Amino acid sequence: MGKRQPALTEPQYFILAALLDGPLHGYGIIKATEQATDGRLTLAVGTLYGALERMERSGLVAADREEVVDGRPRRYYRLTQDGARTLTQEAQRMRQAAAVVTGRLGGLGAAHP
Repeated sequence: MGKRQPALTEPQYFILAALLDGPLHGYGIIKATEQATDGRLTLAVGTLYGALERMERSGLVAADREEVVDGRPRRYYRLTQDGARTLTQEAQRMRQAAAVVTGRLGGLGAAHP
């Protein structure tokens, strides 16, 4: 079993999740994240590219290809095997953490709004 990555931040989690269906460029990642969170999480461009740079250095994502659109370079990123493994571990960790709370809330009913 490979080394376990530290817990992902919320933006990192949704950036990796956005790449599950295949490579995306920055704007595509921002839109996929907004859609996945029903608009709750809007990634600023600086946040996105800072996170992508850190995740690329740690092997979670990789540059896939670059193309020029309207005279501007557009870089696509893809999820690596380590990235997919880390995303899966994080989803399992969050599911377990949520179960602790939801299991306890079940007995509270409507008494606690």
